Amino acid sequence: MPELAPHGRAAARLWLAPGAPGPADSSIGGPLLWPADEPWPVCPVEEEDGPHESGLLAMVPLAQLHARDVPGPWWPAGADLLQVIWCPVEHDDPPAGQADLCPVVELRWRDAAALSAAGTALPPEPPEYYEDEFLPEPCVLSVEHLTDFPYREELPPELRPALDQLVRDTDPEGQDSITRVPGWKLGGWPTWHLNHPRTLTCGRCGTPMTLLFTIASDDTAGIVVGRWGELRLFTCPADHTHPFTADLH
Repeated sequence: MPELAPHGRAAARLWLAPGAPGPADSSIGGPLLWPADEPWPVCPVEEEDGPHESGLLAMVPLAQLHARDVPGPWWPAGADLLQVIWCPVEHDDPPAGQADLCPVVELRWRDAAALSAAGTALPPEPPEYYEDEFLPEPCVLSVEHLTDFPYREELPPELRPALDQLVRDTDPEGQDSITRVPGWKLGGWPTWHLNHPRTLTCGRCGTPMTLLFTIASDDTAGIVVGRWGELRLFTCPADHTHPFTADLH
């Protein structure tokens, strides 16, 4: 169906396998390269019932991705390493831009060469107070590059009948394996299987945001977000330093 081509977006699906990744590896739940002079972050939301005197929990590594392993259009100039960290508890009153009933997430864009020369691997011990479904098991990655397509309602109406027929021809049960590829992935299109598609805009400049990273509930990593859903991180394509938005689906 060549008419779909203009609507495709590059995506990289991440397939996880249990492993023992090192601090220089791309991984889910593995140790991170971290600057020796940069304090390890704590969750900005104070836990009144937590065991620590300050009420602040140390965040834990969720993902580390190198451009050499996952090349694509999502890398901003000057950065070839993406680190995703989060606190291992859910919040029902999160900061702006974060998702309800999910961990608070932070992103770090880095230059891996500069970090390797001046930094040190710092895999912190998990905090005493955490929720099991937010403490990922260390996993190594294999990467599947693909072209992802949007949900049918985001396509021009004249394309939808042919797409519906293509879905039926591809799977006799009518399961759509063509658009909105699920699972852990960089880039691509978000899934919209629970509500209607919507456009998220950058709170700083008003630019429509694009999907950067999908965190999927997954048995291998031991991660569960929402009701076995996905936590999606949307960023501003005009400036990667603008605040991102986390959305639970």
